[in-house]
Amino acid sequence: MEKSFLIPISRRDLLKLAGLTAAGAVIGSNKTAQAAQAQNITFNTDNIPTLLRADVCVVGGGCAGTAAAVTAARNGLSVVLIEQGTVLGGLQTQGLVYPSMPTKTINSDTPYITDLNKRFYMHGINVSFTEEPQYKNGGDAREYTPELLAFIYDELCADYKVNVLYNATLIGASTQGGKISAAIVHTVEGTCKVEAKIFIDATGDAALSRFAGVETVRGSDVTGRNQKMSFRFEMGGVEEMKVYKFFVKKLKDGWCESKPPEFEFAKTTHTEKFYYEGIQRGEVTKDDVAYIQAFTIIGKPGTMSMNCPEVSPFLYSSTSALDRSKAIQQCRIMIRRLANFFRKNIPGFKNAYISREASMLGVRESWRIKGKYYMTKDDYYNAQKFPDAVCRSAYPIDVHDEVLNLDHKLAKGEFYEVPYRALVPKEISNLLVVGRCISADFPAQAAVRIQPTCMSMGEAAGIACAYALKNNLSVTTLDWADIPAEIRSYVSAG
Repeated sequence: MEKSFLIPISRRDLLKLAGLTAAGAVIGSNKTAQAAQAQNITFNTDNIPTLLRADVCVVGGGCAGTAAAVTAARNGLSVVLIEQGTVLGGLQTQGLVYPSMPTKTINSDTPYITDLNKRFYMHGINVSFTEEPQYKNGGDAREYTPELLAFIYDELCADYKVNVLYNATLIGASTQGGKISAAIVHTVEGTCKVEAKIFIDATGDAALSRFAGVETVRGSDVTGRNQKMSFRFEMGGVEEMKVYKFFVKKLKDGWCESKPPEFEFAKTTHTEKFYYEGIQRGEVTKDDVAYIQAFTIIGKPGTMSMNCPEVSPFLYSSTSALDRSKAIQQCRIMIRRLANFFRKNIPGFKNAYISREASMLGVRESWRIKGKYYMTKDDYYNAQKFPDAVCRSAYPIDVHDEVLNLDHKLAKGEFYEVPYRALVPKEISNLLVVGRCISADFPAQAAVRIQPTCMSMGEAAGIACAYALKNNLSVTTLDWADIPAEIRSYVSAG
């Protein structure tokens, strides 16, 4: 007989869960209420079977988590990578976030990114779209075709023997003495645990950190709101040159400096009238066209990636489970209106169709930890350098909120760095945090959240794990600057 499918949990915690469920019902009826905080439920881990053991457990298979897992394994560690979906890459592959935004500074590519670019080139796609692959300078947008990227991530994990656990959802953490002993996951086998010496939170929402009792913050200090969420989609059957001629020749929009096969269009000062006329005709709504941006996709001729629609942070919060669900439903309606509008009004879209829809909501910001170093907007404005820096960037403070005017660009040649200490929580001694949920305030997070920066963070975390275990050190007390320069993925310019 099969064992009963139950989560071992105390009566007190069962009542606590019941209370949370009741609270959720109340929250769902009040749009202004804050989302419920994740609770660190005490599991009876003795009765939970151990599914896997490893040196390192990475939770979240997005661009940061995959980089962390591959790098740790490349440095000789056994690694488990937990992913709740069926493909690695997170927003890159499931969220269809294309292209990878540029760091806007030279020498930003860390070795992991260089290797990834080379693998794309070997598969016939030059991600930097120049006559020869640019491996050393970095700084440009990267054309990571989602389907090929998913394959390459699996290829990397296979090459370095990362044990990927797909379809596994994190539901808790077992902590004792200021350390995590196991990540509790729900799988097809039921509730299981993954034990490790070091854990890396790459969930994007600081989920593992919150389960472990790490202090977190969310939203803007000024408004309390999170950034806007998007729900991207792709359209196939597009005649790209006709689209190009419509925007550049007819609408006189010179915003995009290139032409097909690398071309994008957006709502600009030159094209606003075009979209507002669609509103007046009742074809789209003001919310539908609040933000419009679309890119051709290298390796997928006749297909464009839509960085829209967006939903208002006044209505939908990325830290509310109900709001995220409602945002997806609303965006599906908006996608159909936009697709019909494009087909009717943009030459080159006449025979186009919705070829793919994201399987992940495009969350730009939700929870962030408050770690040993809390990055702030001043670090960006001052182009701050750090002895323990793990990467550099000059990507601007990019906040999708009409009310907050935080856009600021550094002078040419300037850049800021991300310190290792921003990856380190204060409460747990065997946990690192990578990706968009590192220790940073709202404006600083809006600058560091891009894909190459997140990948470099993950790479650094993987190196730190290997160095710490080989030298009997804690990942949260070691100094990145003490690691030999030839081992580090990045050495500070400061």
